[in-house]
Amino acid sequence: MQDLNKGEYFIVKALENGVQVIGLTRGTDTRFHHAEKLDKDEILVVQFTEHTSAIKIKGKAIIQSNVGEVRNDK
Repeated sequence: MQDLNKGEYFIVKALENGVQVIGLTRGTDTRFHHAEKLDKDEILVVQFTEHTSAIKIKGKAIIQSNVGEVRNDK
């Protein structure tokens, strides 16, 4: 069974249609490895893993994590 406590979780809530959530790989060559497109009010729970070192969010959204909340709706 996978250990769910290995990576940090955070939540992305779309405030408009077409919000893009893009996962970026670890290592010397950073690459896109996964992408999701969210519509307004959709929620995605995301986790940093051994393969995912960064996540790019394009569009208006609320991002919640254990360190707080960030909004990019202005």
